[in-house]
Amino acid sequence: MTMVLVTVALTGQSVRAHEEDHQTEDQLRREQLRIAVQEICPISGEKLGAMGTPIKVAAGDSKEEVYLCCEGCTNGKIDQKLWGTIHRSIAKAQGKCPISKKDLPRKPKSTVVEGQVIYVARLASIEEVQAEPEAALLQVDEFYASYIKEKKQREKKEEKREHN
Repeated sequence: MTMVLVTVALTGQSVRAHEEDHQTEDQLRREQLRIAVQEICPISGEKLGAMGTPIKVAAGDSKEEVYLCCEGCTNGKIDQKLWGTIHRSIAKAQGKCPISKKDLPRKPKSTVVEGQVIYVARLASIEEVQAEPEAALLQVDEFYASYIKEKKQREKKEEKREHN
């Protein structure tokens, strides 16, 4: 899978793209998890994957990576309401602090590591995430995978109920 990396400001300023061809299996898995957790495009609100392979973009000063549904959205502005929805979805999917392993508070703190937002239970945990970023990212990947698996199971149960 070839992913395209685009840089776009939250205000919808100029965009530049380059291809990332040499991704490891772990990087591809991480991208698939992040796409599944994000679910929607921050510009159009369309479901990611509905219009082809999502396009990775780095947004704002923090260079937080998010995904767009299509090439056409690379020229658009990020919708702040959708941006908030995406961040709530990410925090919900993560669910726990990668440092303390405790449930995230209602308003968790966050940091961006290697383009990925990571939520933590307390401000002091940010330093620990930054000291061992790969360990934190791997833990968040596991939280995402569990969330996605549970969500699919719930959806299957609901689907069965609807057919009965």
